[in-house]
Amino acid sequence: MTTKDVLIQKISTKHNLPISKVKEIVEYQFKFASEVMKKGDFDTIRLPYFGKFSVNKNRVKHIQNGSTNRKR
Repeated sequence: MTTKDVLIQKISTKHNLPISKVKEIVEYQFKFASEVMKKGDFDTIRLPYFGKFSVNKNRVKHIQNGSTNRKR
């Protein structure tokens, strides 16, 4: 059992909720962030009590121009 599973179990017991519902609640914010990133619009994402995530405008220009400095 992972740490995440243990925490979900404790929350489920404490609040008398089904484990599946608690797991859904815990994972929702990351599902939301994933969906926003997949759109490719580079929108800012704010996850309450976790942080605000945004894309550096210079990196967007760099990516859109297709230029990379990676050595192969």
